[in-house]
Amino acid sequence: MKGPGDVDLSLARKVLQTEAAAILALVDRLDDRFAAAVRLLLACRGRVIVTGMGKSGIICRKLAATFSSTGTPAFFLHPAEAIHGDLGVIRADDVVLALSLSGETDEILRLLETIKRLGARLIAITGDERSTLGRAADVTLDGSVSEEACPMNLVPTASTTAALALGDALAMTLLVAKGFRQEDFASLHPGGKLGKRLMRVEQLMHTGAQVPLVTTETPMADVVYEMSRKGLGMTCVTDGDQRLAGIITDGDLRRHMSLEHDILRRTAADVMTPGPVTIDGGILAAEALLRMEQQRITSLVVVDSDGRVDGVLHLHDLWRTELI
Repeated sequence: MKGPGDVDLSLARKVLQTEAAAILALVDRLDDRFAAAVRLLLACRGRVIVTGMGKSGIICRKLAATFSSTGTPAFFLHPAEAIHGDLGVIRADDVVLALSLSGETDEILRLLETIKRLGARLIAITGDERSTLGRAADVTLDGSVSEEACPMNLVPTASTTAALALGDALAMTLLVAKGFRQEDFASLHPGGKLGKRLMRVEQLMHTGAQVPLVTTETPMADVVYEMSRKGLGMTCVTDGDQRLAGIITDGDLRRHMSLEHDILRRTAADVMTPGPVTIDGGILAAEALLRMEQQRITSLVVVDSDGRVDGVLHLHDLWRTELI
């Protein structure tokens, strides 16, 4: 007989199996109603207002955050607070996404009259399509489950997991339908590790007076001084039209000094490596890192469409983004 301190792993496995089964059961239910819900969201000119009580409300908060982070303005409306003054946030051009397993949650039903009166559209995720909420919605999605993962079949577990998964499916399908791009995602996630991963080269590169820059005619004594002063272990070399002609790195200096002792009498054109690897300032820092790794280099010159130097990205700049 198990004591109070014993852990029943078979029960934990059963919980995971039940919740996984609840999600998989949704797959075959996706039909024209799901497509209609996506079209409603795509046509929305206002906000997506996600509402639900209790555990469903917690799921709603997450879904609102997912919509917002993928280019669809959304927020959570607590239905109990709504009927005490917050109903004023709902506008005619909004879409309300309501979650209720029973479809008879009193606080949700009390919102229906206002939603209909204002002309806002309503999508319901419910376990009973014939419920009051299910019948009132413009589009009703079947979020029913055969059982909860709770041993007593009482605590919302499988049902909330299914609702979350169905909401995520809406958000991701909408994302693609709107043509939401990686660039758009980056602009909405400037902070944290995710934001750093999505930073662009132009946000990190050295520009202006920070860029080590000489011409093909610059004496090597001045080249060494420029490289030492700017501290990037390299310098860009430009031609008479101020276009990038090549680069000189610390490695180039060492190689030439091992072969000849009068290197300081030469010019940058004699020592430079022509046709260096360049990059566009608009690409992601992660892609720049990949190019550095592939080419086994520590710096990339950023050039404009005419081949003129815009900046220099150094491996140290990427360390700050925690990409390395």
